[in-house]
Amino acid sequence: MQDDITGWNDWNDAFNGIEELSSPSELHGILTGIVCVTQAPTLEEWQAILDSLQVPELSTEALQLLTDEAEDIAASLHDDELDYLPMLPDDQHTLNERVDALADWCAGVVLGFGLASGHIRSDEAEWIEHLQDVASVEFEADDDDEEGELSYNELYEFVRLIPVSLSTGRKKVDVAETALLKGSHLKASQSKTSSNVVEMFTPHRPS
Repeated sequence: MQDDITGWNDWNDAFNGIEELSSPSELHGILTGIVCVTQAPTLEEWQAILDSLQVPELSTEALQLLTDEAEDIAASLHDDELDYLPMLPDDQHTLNERVDALADWCAGVVLGFGLASGHIRSDEAEWIEHLQDVASVEFEADDDDEEGELSYNELYEFVRLIPVSLSTGRKKVDVAETALLKGSHLKASQSKTSSNVVEMFTPHRPS
């Protein structure tokens, strides 16, 4: 299975069941969104980031998996081969599972990017909106056919390189310089500007 090659099995084993996340794919999206803006966080920084997001403490092995993946993503986002890949289950899983995972990943990218950045360049609002649109996709029973598979593959190919666009030309900052570790995104009293940022980067998920 491709899941062994992509690392999905290890990723799923390490992060499935975290109640604060929709799925392991959402965590991969959050990681990706952060690394679009920052240097790849260290193991200690990941622990602090997860603490700020109120995710329960993970094992050292799980934190190391996050750290290694962040370094790989940072490299792939700048690779001319455009080989960045979301962490999603392969086609041995049902289409429903894959659609849900893709939606979770898109929501994660939006959230991670927003929490790490707090601002967008003039050309990025459209990319964020595309991710939000896919994050709100709901699977219907009659989508489970060849046309549904084609639609999924088209969506996948469309959104998987959006992080490359978000990352390109951006000067990466240390995680310590972002709201992720300063905790400013958790404060109840926010300025009008920061409130608009939170609204902008809140994924549109189905109720």
